[in-house]
Amino acid sequence: MRTDSSPGTLSAREHLPAAGAGTPVLDVVIPVHNEEKDLQPCVRRLHEHLTRTFPYAFRITIADNASTDTTPEVAGRLEAEIAEVRSRRLERKGRGRALRTVWGASDAPVLAYMDVDLSTDLNALLPLVAPLISGHSDLAIGSRLNRGARVVRGAKREFISRSYNLILRGSLRARFSDAQCGFKAIRRDVARVLLPLVEDTGWFFDTELLVLAERAGLRIHEVPVDWVDDPDSTVHIVRTATDDLKGVWRVGKALATGSLPLDRLARPFGDDPRDRDLADVPQGLARQLVGFCVVGALSTLFHLLLYSGLRSFTGPQTANGLALLVSAVANTAANRRLTFGVRGRGGAVRHQAQGLVVLGIGLALTSGSLAALNTATTDPAHSTELAVLVAANLAATVLRFLLFRAWVFPDRARTGATASARAATPGSASPSVSAPAPAVPAPRGPYGAPDPSWPAATVRLRPSSPARPSRPAGPSRPSSHDPRDPR
Repeated sequence: MRTDSSPGTLSAREHLPAAGAGTPVLDVVIPVHNEEKDLQPCVRRLHEHLTRTFPYAFRITIADNASTDTTPEVAGRLEAEIAEVRSRRLERKGRGRALRTVWGASDAPVLAYMDVDLSTDLNALLPLVAPLISGHSDLAIGSRLNRGARVVRGAKREFISRSYNLILRGSLRARFSDAQCGFKAIRRDVARVLLPLVEDTGWFFDTELLVLAERAGLRIHEVPVDWVDDPDSTVHIVRTATDDLKGVWRVGKALATGSLPLDRLARPFGDDPRDRDLADVPQGLARQLVGFCVVGALSTLFHLLLYSGLRSFTGPQTANGLALLVSAVANTAANRRLTFGVRGRGGAVRHQAQGLVVLGIGLALTSGSLAALNTATTDPAHSTELAVLVAANLAATVLRFLLFRAWVFPDRARTGATASARAATPGSASPSVSAPAPAVPAPRGPYGAPDPSWPAATVRLRPSSPARPSRPAGPSRPSSHDPRDPR
């Protein structure tokens, strides 16, 4: 799995500005391999549709994947006859490699691709790219499995597609509905950061791109499409399915070990710059609650099964203590990875130690409940013991979640932001420490890209002279010209 560096954290989404004359807003890539028959009617039909319906300048790029027939000659003639068509030859085969190469070299702010057979109705193209142009979404995909889609295809392909979707949902927790539909778009600023992390160069490229984008918190827009299966498709189903399953295993392993720097794809919280300065706002509480409840339910079941097994040859207190110890270690590890998203081995021992402290609370509640039961009844039934343990575990769940969230796995980014906000409060900093000078933002080029003529290093204003008289104490409102004012 690739872990090479990428350009950096994404900025807030913005609506693309109006493009100058001749500057394409959309670049539609058509990857082809030995498609001499279908290439010309596809390109001419797509060009006619975009000319008639698309309100922005556009470009169509033919990405030839090492074709051995007359496909390169057909692409060359189309490039010569149609001003908006470009042709790119690649000497190595692979749809993912073609998209990575052409998208990486394109200057259009919105990048798309579609299959040469045009199985997808072109009326979905504008709804596909509109959320990217407006700044609402980062990626957009056509979906044949979304409600509202109209699909004509055989039972075999339908079964394979839905089975693959279930595999992605079960193994990689994917929430998008259709990974392999050949009808997708992405913003160029997102592609610049995301593409270096995608390793696959074949058919699994789409799935890997979407899984990483979703795990990084990027917004994926789905468009239900009208789709008619091409009976002459050259896709080798068995080989493609095998490669996809290998890719699922590879990506799942990389995500489980935390080897992917997905934090480089983070967006600010909201598009309003004021939202970036919010402090003490719980992030992801609902998702954490759901994950904690699922892990807790499985841990409780695991604990009861262990207790039942140990109880047959030991006393209730010993069986409960051993079962609780083993289930607590598994519970801490599962919550660390699944609920609170902590990846890698750093701090794992400390987290387990803190989890054992939390275990003490559960042990006190469950052991105390069993002791009270044995005091009240000399020989309680096994079912009664299990019922008491269930009640005690439910009582400890709330305290366990609060301790996990606030102490064992605190939100480091939120804690750091809160500390920085407090340090920036007037009167809270030491007089001998001066606050850093505000940065001068680099000028922006077309579509929000940095001006290449601007120096790469950030230039900072010279700090104010220490001889300047200090302001009188008391609250003050920032000036409307203050560059640090979030308004």
